[in-house]
Amino acid sequence: MTLLAKITLAVALLLSIALPFGVFAAGEKTKGRYKTALGVNALLFIGTVCVATGMIFTGNAYAAETTAAAANSAAGFGYLAAALSVGLSCLGGGIAVSAAASAALGAISEDGSILGKSLIFVGLAEGVCLYGLIISFMILGKL
Repeated sequence: MTLLAKITLAVALLLSIALPFGVFAAGEKTKGRYKTALGVNALLFIGTVCVATGMIFTGNAYAAETTAAAANSAAGFGYLAAALSVGLSCLGGGIAVSAAASAALGAISEDGSILGKSLIFVGLAEGVCLYGLIISFMILGKL
C-alpha cells in the first residue's frame, strides 16, 4: 500500500469519527440528533475499516521461510494481550468508579460520617485497573 493510500485512510478514519459529532455539537442537542450522529458515526467508521481491510489484504501472500516469523507473531499477540488486559480492565474500572463515586458523593452529602466506608468501595473499583496492569506485566515478563 502506498503512502498516499495510508494517509488517505487515516484522514478518512479521523473524519468518520469527528465529522458526525462535530455536526451534532454545532446544532441543537436532542436525543434524536444524538442517535442519528451515533448511527452515522458507526456507519462511516465501519465503512472506512472495511475499505482499509480490502486495501490491505489485496496483496500477495507469502509463506514464512523460518520460524522467526512465527516467534515474532507470537510476541505480537503477547503485546496485544497485554494491551487488552490493561485497556479493558481500565474501561471496566472507570465504569465502576463512576457509579461508586457518584453514589458515594450523594451518601456523603447526607451523612458525613460514612466517608471512610464510601472511599473503600471507590478504591475497590480502582483495584480492577491495577489487577489488569499486573496481569499485563506478567504477560510482558513471559515474552
